[in-house]
Amino acid sequence: MTRIFSGAKPTGHLTLGNYLGAVRRWAEVDQHRADALFCVVDLHALTVDHDPGRVRRLSRQAATLLLAAGLDPELCTVFVQSHVDEHTRLSYVLECVAADGEMRRMIQYKEKSARERAGGVSVRLSLLTYPVLMAADILAYGTDEVPVGDDQSQHVELTRDLALRFNQRYGQVFVVPRATHPPVAARVMDLQEPTSKMGKSHESGAGIVYLLDDPDVIRKKIMRAVTDSGREVVYDPGARPGVSNLLEILAACSGGNPKDLSGVYESYGSLKRDTAEAVVELLRPVQARHRELAGDQGYVEGVLRAGAEKARGMARPRVDEAYRAIGLLATA
Repeated sequence: MTRIFSGAKPTGHLTLGNYLGAVRRWAEVDQHRADALFCVVDLHALTVDHDPGRVRRLSRQAATLLLAAGLDPELCTVFVQSHVDEHTRLSYVLECVAADGEMRRMIQYKEKSARERAGGVSVRLSLLTYPVLMAADILAYGTDEVPVGDDQSQHVELTRDLALRFNQRYGQVFVVPRATHPPVAARVMDLQEPTSKMGKSHESGAGIVYLLDDPDVIRKKIMRAVTDSGREVVYDPGARPGVSNLLEILAACSGGNPKDLSGVYESYGSLKRDTAEAVVELLRPVQARHRELAGDQGYVEGVLRAGAEKARGMARPRVDEAYRAIGLLATA
């Protein structure tokens, strides 16, 4: 059976972009068709300045939201990255295969390190090397497919390169994975900056719909979304990024096609109203289920414990094999 691995990073509250671009597909498609592992990648949240208590809260919230969105521990493995030591064990081995130049060419490293320096913050070494940890996350499980947005494709290519290089030098240990891209709304854009991805941690949050936003807050954010000059509702991401983003969101919520939907509307206002209501209705059951699970953290913690135990059992033999292959003594 095909094996899938993907993760959610607890650097901020999960957004509509995370849901439409990844999590919904995990729940509706991936966990049913494959041996799927979904992980809260909390170690990746340590690569920049952070508040430890906030990382713990966001990690718990992310795990709860993944379950609320429909991930079923009877069908897939849900766990927290730091609960499985094999991720960090393998990461160091892969650092011994990776090259400095590869790390410095990573687009996200260039962007994030520039922001850190601009803010007068020293850049952590882990920000440079975290793509190798991401590769370890994937390779430890013999992953075949990695569902990602366009912005993460470079990291999956690095993972492929490291797997091939390790296998060529030390023997066939790793499956070489491939990136897969969801067909609709793979990259939802910021409502206030429609040429930028809807991220988790923009300072104002005005252009970001969070999964736990109140319905009225969602409506306000979408009604205040930046559109474009002119009045026509046209789907053209290059020339009309604002209105095209709204059409993408509406299409993803309703199962329609953004080009077809553009012909339905004569004004930005009506498009915004329908998009807002579609998002509110889409998130309503997720928010309701989250409230139930948040009141039963014992259940959530039990799922994460069982998931980590299962993941550990899957990863350890391959990581042990990588240790032996690269020249390390086996443990007694």
